[in-house]
Amino acid sequence: MGEKKLTNKFNFSERASQTFNNPYREHETQTEPPPRVSFSANLTQWEISDAYQQDFEAQQREKNKEKQKIPSKKEEEKIKKKNLPSEYQGNDLSQVAVAAKILERMVIQNSYDEIAQDFKYWEDNSDEFRHQEGTLLPLWRFAHDEMKKLAVTSICWNPYYKDMFVVSYGSYNFTKQPQGVISCYSLKNASFPEYSFSANYGIMCIDVHQSSPYLIVAGCYDGSVLVYDLRDQRGLPVYYSSALVKHADPVWQTKWQKDDLDGNANFVTISSDGRVSHWYIMKSELTCTDVMQLRIPGAVAEGPDGTQLLTLGSGTAIDFHPKQEQMFLIGTEEGRIHKCLLTYSSQFLETYDAHHMAVYRIQWNPYHPKIFISCSADWSIKIWDHMLKEPLFTFDLRSTVGDVEWAPYSSTVFAAVTTDGKAHVYDLNVNKYAALCSQAIVQKKKTKLTHISFNKVYPILLVGDDHGAVVSLKLSPNLRQVPKDKKGGELARTVEQEIMKLDKVLEVVRDSPKTETSR
Repeated sequence: MGEKKLTNKFNFSERASQTFNNPYREHETQTEPPPRVSFSANLTQWEISDAYQQDFEAQQREKNKEKQKIPSKKEEEKIKKKNLPSEYQGNDLSQVAVAAKILERMVIQNSYDEIAQDFKYWEDNSDEFRHQEGTLLPLWRFAHDEMKKLAVTSICWNPYYKDMFVVSYGSYNFTKQPQGVISCYSLKNASFPEYSFSANYGIMCIDVHQSSPYLIVAGCYDGSVLVYDLRDQRGLPVYYSSALVKHADPVWQTKWQKDDLDGNANFVTISSDGRVSHWYIMKSELTCTDVMQLRIPGAVAEGPDGTQLLTLGSGTAIDFHPKQEQMFLIGTEEGRIHKCLLTYSSQFLETYDAHHMAVYRIQWNPYHPKIFISCSADWSIKIWDHMLKEPLFTFDLRSTVGDVEWAPYSSTVFAAVTTDGKAHVYDLNVNKYAALCSQAIVQKKKTKLTHISFNKVYPILLVGDDHGAVVSLKLSPNLRQVPKDKKGGELARTVEQEIMKLDKVLEVVRDSPKTETSR
């Protein structure tokens, strides 16, 4: 093969050419010279500084204009909504509020369908074979995460809406006092309260006005008294006691009274400072007058200068007679019960040496005008005739009794809760010596039951504990027996029949007033 001839890459050849050049042309114009003005001025340093400052501010304004973006359509709508009055803003929600609430009720009813069916239709058929025993069926459990560290201090049903009840939350641990809460629940919604209010101190008691069910009075741990209105959407008390007239110690119970002749709402409170106070709601303030001061008879203390000082007692419970509005009972921390009158407050009408420890609850029988019941930390429940000095019945429950209440459907039925986590239901007409039902409600051993309340219409019992939970329980047929005729038909309950039924039970013990029973 022959060798390939390499080309010379640096081979360069130069070529030249000539072109035609265009001829030059001249164009001239004549104008008048512009006018001239001579100007002269004196310049100083501060004028130069002001000029620079103005130029700097002008530059900053231009930068800010560049940063401002043109708002989009969504942003323009938001700006328009912000500028609109609150009345127009709420219109959008108010139009769907009713529909949204109905939808919420439907979802909750589907979620708790089995419990709703038990509430409406379930009856314990085994009661036919147990004549002196009954059971409590757990239904809804009302609890919220924010209330786990709080105790249920009071339960009160709404007198108008039979499915709604109010719960107050505080703490019985007096070394640690958190903020208090008031929640309004409904049996139709166990997942979340309908209304909720908070207070700076623990709420120790509440009561709902009978004729104005939107008014709630609350007594606090610091001795103050608050009145809430459910119609007020701010969530703040509409009336509150001033520092000059409030109690010095916790308010343990409060009771609404009938409106006075001027139409002013009023209520009575009792506190550990020994004062029983009557409060009146005026147009724009809450006024107070002391009904009486609880004095321990025979207890005299010596002052620093040798003078003798009367020792004041500590009130823990109060209840007014259902027929005689001026008569009321007071329970004390010393274990005594005093019978008093609002119009005769200089001294007690009667004093009962009822218990050995603090009285937690007193209640008149809703049917019999002479009978009342009391419970105490000394493990006992006692039934009294206010005309006698000794109790008619004494029940030992072997644990601290936190609360007791008469049933609204019978003069002989009452229920109580104890700190060992049990609920007890008695019927004196069936068994005068033992409970028809003693059932553990809470699973944890450390959980204590604090309060109990009967529903006025449904066979429902509410029980609260010291962990912020409220459990609804349905009474079995043996715990709510209805009087029947010879053919087995149900008879209508009358007040006279209920009084006669209780009198027959009490005839056995009236001659020997003190009858002691146990579980």
